[in-house]
Order: sequence, then C-alpha cells, then structure tokens
Amino acid sequence: MIVTGRRLYLLLICAAALLGLTFLGLYLQRHDELYRFVIVALTQAVIYLLSVGLVWNRDTSRPMLAVILAVAALLRLPVLCMPPYLSSDIYRYVWDGRVQGAGINPYRYVPADPHLEQLRDPRIYPHINRSGYAPTIYPPVAEAIFLAVTRASQSLIAMKAAMVVFEAITVGVLLRLLGSAGLPAGHVLVYAWHPLPIWEFAGSGHIDAALIAFVVLALWARKRDRGSLAGLALAGATLAKLYPAVLLPALYGRREWRVPVAFSAAVILGYLPFIGAGRGVLGFLPGYVQEEGFTASGQGFFLWNLLQTFPPLSGLPTLVYLIGAAAIFAALAPVVAFTGGPRTDPLAGAALLAAAFMFLLSPHYPWYFAWLIVFACFAPYWSLLWLTNAVFLLYLVQFGSPLVQEGYRLPIEAAIYVPFAVLAPVDIWRRRRSAVRSS
Repeated sequence: MIVTGRRLYLLLICAAALLGLTFLGLYLQRHDELYRFVIVALTQAVIYLLSVGLVWNRDTSRPMLAVILAVAALLRLPVLCMPPYLSSDIYRYVWDGRVQGAGINPYRYVPADPHLEQLRDPRIYPHINRSGYAPTIYPPVAEAIFLAVTRASQSLIAMKAAMVVFEAITVGVLLRLLGSAGLPAGHVLVYAWHPLPIWEFAGSGHIDAALIAFVVLALWARKRDRGSLAGLALAGATLAKLYPAVLLPALYGRREWRVPVAFSAAVILGYLPFIGAGRGVLGFLPGYVQEEGFTASGQGFFLWNLLQTFPPLSGLPTLVYLIGAAAIFAALAPVVAFTGGPRTDPLAGAALLAAAFMFLLSPHYPWYFAWLIVFACFAPYWSLLWLTNAVFLLYLVQFGSPLVQEGYRLPIEAAIYVPFAVLAPVDIWRRRRSAVRSS
C-alpha cells in the first residue's frame, strides 16, 4: 500500500508538471514561439515517459485510474479552449460541413469557386488552406462527421470538442481491450497522457481522433471474434482517413471472411452518396500525393532520401524505392494474415503493419503518427513511444524553419527515424521471446 501511495504521489507530480508545461506551450503558441514550443513538447514527452514507467505492469487502484482519467481531461481542457496554432485543417472541416449543409457535394468545387460564394464568411473561409486550387481531400465518414458537427455549431471549438469525444470513446474501448488482455487499466495512460493527441486533437481538432476510435473499436471487435463489426469499424477508420486500410490483413485472420466482406461493402456504400462527382470523388488526394513528394520526385520519402546519399544508389529513379517498399509490405501482409486463427490476438500484427507503413511512407505531419500510440498500450514498444514523441520535430520542417532552408531537413528527420529503426527490431525480438515463454 505504501508503494502504491508513493507511485500515486509521483504520478501527481508528473501530472502537475505536464499541466504546467501545457499552459507554457499555449503561451508560446500565442506569441508564435515555434522553436520554444517544440522544446516544451519534447520536455512533456520526457515527463510522459516517466509517467508510463510508473504505471507499466503495475496494479491500478480505482483512485489511480480516476487520477489518470481526470488528468487526461484537464490536459485537454485549456488546449481545447484556445484557437488552433499548429494546423489550419480544422477550417476546412467546418467549411466542408457547411457546404454539405447547403446540399452541395464537397468534392465538386474548391472553396474559392464562385458557386460557393454565398457560403463565405470572414471567420472560416479566409483561413482555409489550399482554398484556391484544392477540393476537399477527406473521405466520406470524415465528411459525415463534419456535417453532423456543423449542424450543431459551425465553430472551431465545437469541431475540436467532437474530436475530444472521439478520444473519450478511444479511452473507453482501450479499457475494455486492456481488461480482456489481462493488462492493468493504468496502461490507458499511454494514450491518455501522450502529448501528441493533446496538441493535435484538443488543440488542432484533427479528424485522426475519429480514425483512432474506429481502429480501436475494430481491434476490440476482432478480439471478441465479431468479424463483421471489425470490418465495418475498419471501414469507418479508412473512410475517415484512408491509410488504416493497411490493417486489413491483421484483422482478416485465417478463414475470417466476414472482415474483408464487411469492409469492402461499407467502403463502397460510403462513397455512393458522393458518386455524382465522378472521378472527383477522390478530391485532392492525387494532388496531395504529388505535392508531398510521394510520386516521381520521391522527395517525400525519408528512407529514400537517406539511401540516395550513398553513391551506389544516388541517381536511381524513385520507382526503385516504390517497388521495394511495396514488396516489403506485400511480404508482411500475408504473414500477418495467415499465421493467425480466428482467436488470435490481432494487436501485434496490426502494430507491425502500421509501424512499417508509417516508416516507409514517412509522412510530414506529426498527427499522422498518433494512431500508433494505441499499440504501445499493450506491449512495451519503445520504438513507437520514441517515434510518436519525436515527431514534434517535424514542425521544424512543416513551418519551413531556417534549419530546413539551410539543408538540415534530412538530419532532423534522421533524428526521428534512425532511433526508431534501431529500437524496432529490439521490440520485435522481445515480443517474440515473450510469446515463446508464455507458450
């Protein structure tokens, strides 16, 4: 009992430090101090990791769980009430909801199109990024969420609050998953106190919060052998933001045909209401892929940029990397899909596929990595904890800092991905050794 009390006391100290740094981060955002904000976020990451150590594989009393959940709410509340600083994507969310509310297909027109002139206002429209040339990029479930939220309120705080509600769903389902896995409920702190969701969901209101809720629901359904629900939930995640589709092999399992059938049917039905846009139903996706350097230029891929610094590989076409990355993923997918049975825990396979995909793709925005946090709730994946905290450094790239302009982009990204690449094989080895011992 003394040890438990001491751990609770130390946890409260960590919570107070995290909350204080949150207010400091908001102050720095208000004064446009990006560099110092990144330092604050990384300092939060260190305290967060200490907090994880205090709860990992330890029995969780009800008072301690109550503290964890209360602190998670307190960390989000001040961020929720402040204007977004790190991203302007939320303005597009509100705009898309407004467009749909007017009975217009959001994939048909860019915000600056004369057809939408009557919907413009001085509060939302001027802040929409790519408003002059990009139709919406978001898939149908995301659009449905935007419509639903804006029917209640076309305000930024309403949209951010909706994402925090999705986070609450994520935490609730995580607690159920942890219980079914025989793990302490305190592991939910791994997600609930992580700085990345706090700043990206309560702060910027990114739709990835909904994606994560659907992914966790899919994992829970698969764990309970509810294949149809798992497929529907994964479709919901995919139709919120496309990349969760890479988890399909992990949820499929051997002879679990209900997952791909439900998934495919839901994706098709999801796009039907917008089919009037024709090929435009993909929105800005093709343009985004090109803009981010994920096509022939290859500039968007960290690993390819790193490999090209070696003379034997310099000058090779990006197609070489694309083929190699596709081959790696194509080799992983069937191994994950066909080595398990209907009752096999899909979490390890899903973690492997998600982490491999994100490493090979190397997105340029921190919030893309937030879904990896849920897998670290179930096993000590230090590679994922490193990656999801270190990605705050990407803001130095995203905001076009002098460090990037002076040619330091590759070293910044290397500081994120190289330690991950070192830690990931260690995590896999430890996971396999643990599985052998338990069997």
